[in-house]
Amino acid sequence: MYNLDTLTQETNLRKVWPNEAKDFTPWLAEHLEYIGNILEMDLELVETESKVGGYSADILAKTEDSESDTESYVVIENQLEDSNHDHLGKLITYASGKKAKAIVWVVKTAREEHREAIKWLNDNTNSELGFYLLEIELWHIGNSKLAPKFNVVERPNEWAKVVKTSNDVSDTKVLQLEFWQAFIDYASKTSFAKSFRMPSAHPKNWFNLAIGSSKCKICLEAKKQKQEATVGIYIDDDKALYLKFESDKQTIETAMNSSLQWTQATKASRFFEIKSFDMADSSTWEEVFKWYIEKCIVLKKIVQKYL
Repeated sequence: MYNLDTLTQETNLRKVWPNEAKDFTPWLAEHLEYIGNILEMDLELVETESKVGGYSADILAKTEDSESDTESYVVIENQLEDSNHDHLGKLITYASGKKAKAIVWVVKTAREEHREAIKWLNDNTNSELGFYLLEIELWHIGNSKLAPKFNVVERPNEWAKVVKTSNDVSDTKVLQLEFWQAFIDYASKTSFAKSFRMPSAHPKNWFNLAIGSSKCKICLEAKKQKQEATVGIYIDDDKALYLKFESDKQTIETAMNSSLQWTQATKASRFFEIKSFDMADSSTWEEVFKWYIEKCIVLKKIVQKYL
């Protein structure tokens, strides 16, 4: 028999953070992983109280844009109270002023009209811009320390945005989106989710996974026309690192239990394994998902030795 304790919520957030600007914002700036994990973003702090005209955004962070492989800004605005119109207006001002791709609104309680407003913004903006509404809570078990818990109230609907902003959504694009979403759903139910943060699905033939370094990433591919899947390491503009990997080619291929393709381009370089695969046949997807997972876990262990 387990000896269970009582889970209790502390409704007074100011018991931990008496002042929003002096206490909560600095704390969140030092613990961006709390919201990064729930939003599937690797967030890096740029600055707090970031100036936008006569106002200041609470937190300006940056993250890697999975669509363009470039860094983009994330604006985070905090409220240790119920959401209000004033902060909603500021969010839009900050998004424009910082050219942000993601806007995160953290509140104690999200009022229904503001939930609807964030949903409307997500439904009526393009796929490159996303609004997130989070509620923060404090909980403890028995006499334990208080712990924060963030709940996602509203977030972008990737499927709806892709369809809405595409003039011609091809069958291939729809298939790509379905495939990567199915992979996310499958992998999230396995121990794979403990090793990798899963990004959102996009209608592309590739799917990138972060491995704890900006120097390289794991890249999965699903190519409908070539009828193949690939999994390997993508290195953006770091020839020294690629050559370091290539010098241990035999060791890496032995660990992967496969011969690999090694390519060095003008800027990016990569090495990867190929598997025959008919993407149009959904009955083959699970086999490929298992192959992705097996190879990604091995790749992550290999690569960390070189970083």
